[in-house]
Amino acid sequence: VQLQASGGGLVQAGDSLTLSCAASGRTFSTYAMAWFRRAPGKEREFVSASSWSGSNAVYGDSVKGRFTISIDNAKNSVYLRMNGLKPEDTAVYYCALASRWNGRNWSSPGLYNYWGQGTLVTVSS
Repeated sequence: VQLQASGGGLVQAGDSLTLSCAASGRTFSTYAMAWFRRAPGKEREFVSASSWSGSNAVYGDSVKGRFTISIDNAKNSVYLRMNGLKPEDTAVYYCALASRWNGRNWSSPGLYNYWGQGTLVTVSS
């Protein structure tokens, strides 16, 4: 499985942006997809995850109410709509795919066995 993330860029505080991540390869056994981010000098942070069916989603506390994750099964893609962006949202955003549940929480990086290359989001104040 290969993941290709896109959509990052430079925006101003309060703006919106949508990230995309397209999966290719053996995606028929996908369990969940997620977004994580890593800000400069900080540890990787969970952003959001969704079941492959799109029926369930979870969010990190820092983005809850502002970000929305969605899945397009026909396009093997996951999206992250980011509204009300803040300078503290500046980070490299990574998409991830879990082929099966391994007992870990959706917010745990250990659940995901495939990772994209990341796309940079910079929010200016």
